Amino acid sequence: MIRWILRTVSSIKTLRKRTATSPVSESGGQSQEETLRDKDKAERKRKAEMARLRREKIMAQMSEMQRHFINENKELFQQSLEELEASTSTSLEHSPTSPDAALVCVGPRRTRVCEKRQMVTCILCQEEQEVRADGRAMVLAAFVQRSTVMAKNRRRPPHDPEKYDPLFMHPDLSFGTHTGSCGHIMHSHCWQSLYFEAVQAKEQRRQQRLRVHTSYDVENGEFLCPLCECLSNTVIPLLPLSKGPASCEQPGLTQWLKTIGQQVKALHSAHRKLKPTSAGAVDDADPLEDCASPEGFRPDQTPKNPYSATIKEMLTTFGTATYKVGLKVHPNEQDPRVPIMCWGSCAYTIQSIERLLVDEEKPLFGSLPCRQEDCLRSLARFGSACWTASSLPSVQGHFIRLLAALIPDPQVESSPSILDVDMFHLLVGVVLSYRSVHCQDSSGLSVDGAQLHLFHLVTVAHIVQILLTSVPVETTMEQESGGGDDEVEEGVCHLYNLLRTHLGSALREAGSGWHLWLCVKTGILPYLRASALFFHHLNGVPPPPELHIVGPCHWEQLCGYLCLPSNLLQLYHSHRDLLDPLLQWWCSHSGVRECLQGGGPVVSFPRESNRLIDLPDDYSALINQASCFACPKSGGEKSRAPTLCLVCGAMLCSQSYCCQTELEGEDVGACTGHTFTCGAGVGIFLRVRESQVLFLAGKTKGCFYAPPYLDDYGETDQGLRRGNPLHLCRERYRKIQKLWRQHSITEEIGHAQEANQTLVGIDWQHL
Repeated sequence: MIRWILRTVSSIKTLRKRTATSPVSESGGQSQEETLRDKDKAERKRKAEMARLRREKIMAQMSEMQRHFINENKELFQQSLEELEASTSTSLEHSPTSPDAALVCVGPRRTRVCEKRQMVTCILCQEEQEVRADGRAMVLAAFVQRSTVMAKNRRRPPHDPEKYDPLFMHPDLSFGTHTGSCGHIMHSHCWQSLYFEAVQAKEQRRQQRLRVHTSYDVENGEFLCPLCECLSNTVIPLLPLSKGPASCEQPGLTQWLKTIGQQVKALHSAHRKLKPTSAGAVDDADPLEDCASPEGFRPDQTPKNPYSATIKEMLTTFGTATYKVGLKVHPNEQDPRVPIMCWGSCAYTIQSIERLLVDEEKPLFGSLPCRQEDCLRSLARFGSACWTASSLPSVQGHFIRLLAALIPDPQVESSPSILDVDMFHLLVGVVLSYRSVHCQDSSGLSVDGAQLHLFHLVTVAHIVQILLTSVPVETTMEQESGGGDDEVEEGVCHLYNLLRTHLGSALREAGSGWHLWLCVKTGILPYLRASALFFHHLNGVPPPPELHIVGPCHWEQLCGYLCLPSNLLQLYHSHRDLLDPLLQWWCSHSGVRECLQGGGPVVSFPRESNRLIDLPDDYSALINQASCFACPKSGGEKSRAPTLCLVCGAMLCSQSYCCQTELEGEDVGACTGHTFTCGAGVGIFLRVRESQVLFLAGKTKGCFYAPPYLDDYGETDQGLRRGNPLHLCRERYRKIQKLWRQHSITEEIGHAQEANQTLVGIDWQHL
């Protein structure tokens, strides 16, 4: 303690001494601080100068390296500069010279657009490559599936896949083939050798005891996209824009039909020679037909295939996959129905996207994501090139039969009536198959002229189809006041009266010409919008800016983009001498009169978009409905797991042995069996007693989804454990409906099963 006191006293003394001497040393301390401050400034200045010199030295080194690289690669830089100048001059040359210059996507007056070099990067090897017809194939991961999203008749019996002819799609769109893509691009050889074959080998080595099912079926060609793990089952090759000579003066519709008729006769004769004749058979063909080939048309000529070997292989791969999935048959690349299924998938996908844009109130152009734009572009260009991967005579035969639905051909038997054909599918098929005929024609006829004439013919047929099926019995709308429509009303009245002359009492009287024109304009609008999407992606012409915004239908701009007059009746009146016999022939078909007199279902236009069923706001109403449902096969016994189909409204007895059905030689539950009759293999159900939404795809895929019913706290009650009152959340229900309309149910199931492996082990086929 004494020592501590002494130390403390000593420290206090020292502190007092310092305090006493501080006024004397204050001036000296200030000068010392200034000296230190000056030293810091000088040091910072020196460091800044050193950093500046270092930067200048590095920049000089980089400039020297650039000069050295340019000197070593003079030819490469000169070539790139020339290409840049050429592309700039070309874009200036083909751009509209004035704001009033119209953009046209079809016909000889089509706006010529020089497509830029399309450089893409493979997601597997990260190599960048240009899309070229003679280069290595670049492919998009795609998923092809059967669909009934737009079906107007779900009771149509299934077709025999081995005998079914899918050339003509019925207007009820009872089932179609939809193609979607995640938009990720790969080299074809990277996809085959580096990825898909590796996935197949891994699944073959996988022990079955560890995992009974996976989220994808390798045996059916399914795989997950290497980047986003989106379910896919094929790939679409990327193709460049087909370049043709600039269209000169082209013949009118009358002369073109005469020429194409001569070419069809020459093809009939050439195909007849290719058919093997049995021994002793007598060929009763007219020998004069062999000399009927028009000038410049050589049906015996073998056209040159413009695509590389890898692109031809990928054309066959996608065509075979679409054929296999769409018809539910074994793959057969030699089957003549392969190109038909590809054209049908292109048309159905475009129609589905057009309806989706209307339902979501989005503009026709500019609102689609890049992956859907790439998918539509690849589908349209693939359809135009698939004749190179198929038998040329068979594709030409398809064109002849498609054309015979519009123009009578005595050598084609059993053509359908115009009321049994979806006109947009007919347009896509006849336009894309014409390439197989044009490849043997050197007479100067252009593809652009043929596309325009075929488009006009199909459009007139669709106008007649609308007038026959979609005119209301009673019109209660009042005519709006407006001038300049007298010509339109007189034209549509004349056409309708002509149809009544051919059909008599089978076609009822109509109201005023204004109501008739309103029916035509309203009914044909979806067809025109889908046609604009089709020709835009086929020919690569940018749309006018008016079609990029949401608003009125922009009728004049849409018709101008499609090279159509705003008054569509001018298509008929400008070629009355040619079209009047065709109208009589269309109306004389036995199927037309039979259909109008009630012999079959009549589809009116425009077709309304399908929706999921309306659900009650209060969940207790659904519980009461389910409690009254009895199992149809148990003699009135209550169902233990009543399940409601949200697509058609049928109540099913799920997860029970009593209602199992046989499907492809296997016993499946009621829900799984119902998906194949109602949704072409895809189903959306509400399990009422569990308050769960059930997604099913095929026999082995499924997942549970959050129900659209919420309690007062905004929470779901799956399993009805809490027992709080539940009410319908329309926003959640719209989300489920959007998944269905976008054909994303299978994709949602795949993502759910990859995220939760316990879903893979559930026997979905027994639900």
